[in-house]
Amino acid sequence: MKFICDTADFKIAARNVQKAIPSKSVNPALSGIYIKSTDAGLELCGYDTEIGITTIIPAGIPEPGSVITNDAISFCNIISHLPAEQAQIEVDEKFHISITGGDASFTLSGQDPKNYPEIPYVSGGEPIVLPKGILKEMIQQVSFAVSTDETKTVHRGVKFQISAGCLELIALDGFRLAVRKEPIEYNGKSLFFIVPKRTVDEICRIVDDNEGYVSINLGQKHIVFGADGYQIVSTRYEGDFIDYHLVTPKTHDTTLIVSTQKIRECIDRMSLMISEKFRSPIRCYFENDSIRFTVKTVNGNASDKMSAKMEGKKVARGFNNKYLSQAFAAIESDQAKILTGVNRNHPVCITPLEGDSFFYMVLPVQMPEDEIEKNDEQED
Repeated sequence: MKFICDTADFKIAARNVQKAIPSKSVNPALSGIYIKSTDAGLELCGYDTEIGITTIIPAGIPEPGSVITNDAISFCNIISHLPAEQAQIEVDEKFHISITGGDASFTLSGQDPKNYPEIPYVSGGEPIVLPKGILKEMIQQVSFAVSTDETKTVHRGVKFQISAGCLELIALDGFRLAVRKEPIEYNGKSLFFIVPKRTVDEICRIVDDNEGYVSINLGQKHIVFGADGYQIVSTRYEGDFIDYHLVTPKTHDTTLIVSTQKIRECIDRMSLMISEKFRSPIRCYFENDSIRFTVKTVNGNASDKMSAKMEGKKVARGFNNKYLSQAFAAIESDQAKILTGVNRNHPVCITPLEGDSFFYMVLPVQMPEDEIEKNDEQED
């Protein structure tokens, strides 16, 4: 095998597909990048049985063939440091890989491409086509709420709910919920699928911010995302989420309209007192057209206050600072609505002032019944 290609193109492609390669694998073939010649150009692939990333770049290929690199990281590092604009690669019959760029040359051991497992292929049916900018934004605004609990596999992904004219992404981890909705051009049957967080993260990393579309092809066990010259093949998680409409409060005692920037800043300041070593909830006091925040740890105390337009009853509650911060950080609008209640188990629900384009819910931290009240009296 022999080919010549643009070094910059090769470097970007190799780095991107390398993200699908496992750090450790019982199959040595999966530790490298699979490279093969095609009629369309040079194809590169990384795969770890859960996710596969492939792309094709232009190349001059005087001698067609294929090879698996032994170590993807070393291979990518060499390509990244070649001093010339073009890279020339030759592979001999023992799968030794010679890499030349300008006056620099390297030789690496490779593997027989026959050892590479077949990547799942999804065919049939019309692909779902979504604007990539909108999809990328929606993923980033819910993926932080995906569960990290290894025992709850289905919650370790983002649920895509697609119906006529609407795309809804949902993530939850048992302590919080994140929902994003957008109108789309779709007139097919209603469907849903759950995509591993790692896959949606790779979509966001690979897809650029320019105009364009992401195509989605569904299979029974796999799903393929296509955008910007890349194909991302992923397993689908089996099962379903609980219908969040059944577990979210229908009534609230208190409603506040807040500046998203100001509340983010207050939460961030309070979070300076909280760490793995000094853990504590943020205590929030919704009262008198304001929100008062306090934090008490063995390392010290902090307090802050901001104005808010409020209707309803006075409420005091404690929350995980990280969960509140991530929810408000995902909101792009200048203002948001907070809905909560006097019951000590009532969560905080965060919505837009109008419509239902997003919905975030954070459960309160369970504390002794009189703890907040005592702190409230001390503050006063």
